[in-house]
Amino acid sequence: MKARRWLDEGGVFIALAVILLLFGLLIGPRFVSGANLELMARHAAVVCVAALGMTMVIASGGIDLSVGSVVALSTVVTALLLGGGASPIVALGGAVIACAAFGAVNGLLITRLHVVPFIVTLGTMLLIRGAAKGLASERRVEAPASWLNDLMRSVGGTGALLPLGVWMTLGLAVIVAAVLHYTKFGRHLFAMGSNERTARLCGVRVDRAKVAVYTLAGALAGLAGVMEFAKLSVGDPTVSVGLELSVIAAVIIGGGSLSGGRGTVTGTLAGAALMTAIQVGCSQQGLPNWVQEIVTGTIIVGAVGLDRWRRRVSG
Repeated sequence: MKARRWLDEGGVFIALAVILLLFGLLIGPRFVSGANLELMARHAAVVCVAALGMTMVIASGGIDLSVGSVVALSTVVTALLLGGGASPIVALGGAVIACAAFGAVNGLLITRLHVVPFIVTLGTMLLIRGAAKGLASERRVEAPASWLNDLMRSVGGTGALLPLGVWMTLGLAVIVAAVLHYTKFGRHLFAMGSNERTARLCGVRVDRAKVAVYTLAGALAGLAGVMEFAKLSVGDPTVSVGLELSVIAAVIIGGGSLSGGRGTVTGTLAGAALMTAIQVGCSQQGLPNWVQEIVTGTIIVGAVGLDRWRRRVSG
């Protein structure tokens, strides 16, 4: 059992090391250079921040398919607020609050209508994407330059220091890990994911916790959208299509379970790093987009199969 647990939690790090070694051999030492690793960290940051919220959602037994749309909405809201004369901090806060509100809507629809999260968030995925396109008049929204544009830029352009956005991601990871493992709210999420009926009988306010976790997931996706805006420097309502699949795959590869009750922040970060390393490696190897899509799809299917295997082994 200890060997199985070690393989379950440490397997993603072994896979990440193998992928880095493989592309290092194919591409050369520059793939594992400091500058390239910093590039991968910047690419992974958006997925990681959104995946932190998804880790909590999946641990509680839910799922959120609207993440990509929320990220796109966040880029649009940020650009519109900056273009309207708002300060960068107000633009950042406004985007996060707007996305948290949509997350709360997800939670309320799930708890009030008693509909499974997959169906609710599938609908809000389209709803939020449409709202983003409507706000942007179906085009990119230009915004004046501000310190938000520097969130994902290299410090000094040497790759020696990580961008502020990456440090923010690591800080948020520590906070989410502490919430999951050292607070009553975190214990309630795992209890709900393991057995919601038993959690109710034990006094857990399940509906309130569901609304709270989807609100937090929306806020984190909104912050991921601000980071995406920092990379693009514009608000784009068409960005991050399919991002939710990469986010869910990162959580499952990292030890989460689609049946709920499991999930670790460390594993999620490693899963996101694995996905990013493969995407960047394929790109730098010169593989066409269709090959990259096949590889990504294979990883997602493999993640689902891995989840099923874990459930069968754990009994």
